[in-house]
Amino acid sequence: MTRRWEIRDSMGRAAAVLGTVLLLTFGLGALSVPAHAVQAQTGSLTFSGDPGEYMSGGQSYAYDAASAQMFDISGSNDHNGVDVTVVAADGTRSSLFMFAPKGQTLTAGTYTGALRWPYVTAQDPELLFDTGDRSCSTSTGSFTISRVEFGSYGYVKALDASFEQYCNGSALALRGEVHLTTPPPPPALTIAVTTDPQGTIDGQDGQPTLTGTVTCNKPTQFTLNGNVVQADLQPQPAVNWFENVTVDCAPGAPVPWTIVLADYTSAVRFRPGAAQVSVRGTAPDRDYPVTLTTGDQVSTVELTAA
Repeated sequence: MTRRWEIRDSMGRAAAVLGTVLLLTFGLGALSVPAHAVQAQTGSLTFSGDPGEYMSGGQSYAYDAASAQMFDISGSNDHNGVDVTVVAADGTRSSLFMFAPKGQTLTAGTYTGALRWPYVTAQDPELLFDTGDRSCSTSTGSFTISRVEFGSYGYVKALDASFEQYCNGSALALRGEVHLTTPPPPPALTIAVTTDPQGTIDGQDGQPTLTGTVTCNKPTQFTLNGNVVQADLQPQPAVNWFENVTVDCAPGAPVPWTIVLADYTSAVRFRPGAAQVSVRGTAPDRDYPVTLTTGDQVSTVELTAA
């Protein structure tokens, strides 16, 4: 199922997020994308409608996380809204989306005048509830957030909310409640990269070898990119680049990396002496849909003959 915030952002919001397209923000930062769905540890979804109400058929329903095939919660990375998806034991799917107006954090309180996509504007809260094979073309309503607790990158720790929806211009109301908690969130990834202050030059081809370390607080794989420059050489600087060097990182002691530059970028060979090295490390957080970057780590390395 396509997540509602992806549709809303692509059609009516400034920042489009489509599928797994990742826009990298350099500096020590992360990608701005929706968090992945998390199975609720405890949870219930109940709803009922006035007699003749279309979505519920005027009946009452109750689903529990313990017996449901799926009871998932997702939060947007900017904490703007939540998405609850429940698949009951009989296969009935129910979807609930609750979003604050664009640019606002979803917090405890009552949101009135809520509309459903694509009619929601930047000033409107968004509410959408569908169940089974029934869906509204248009709807109005309100919802009350009694508790919502976000973790890193939109991880939703807990949610208690009630909602009221009027489908297709009807005066008949559907009312519901959702309550859930999720397992404790995994820690967010932290990373760092260093370059050793000493390097070597091969006596045959004049190419440098660089070393350093990467560190992380949980398993990940670094991708290292960068360059080495001796700017004071004549008639032009000596320059070489390295790209997409991978290093598996595990928490604990710093993990060493070694890069041997095998091909020249410039015609001038490196010589013993100081060189400027720039290294950038990127690594995915395997618990969240984000990739971190260290930004450009620039240092001076003394190159000596091997």
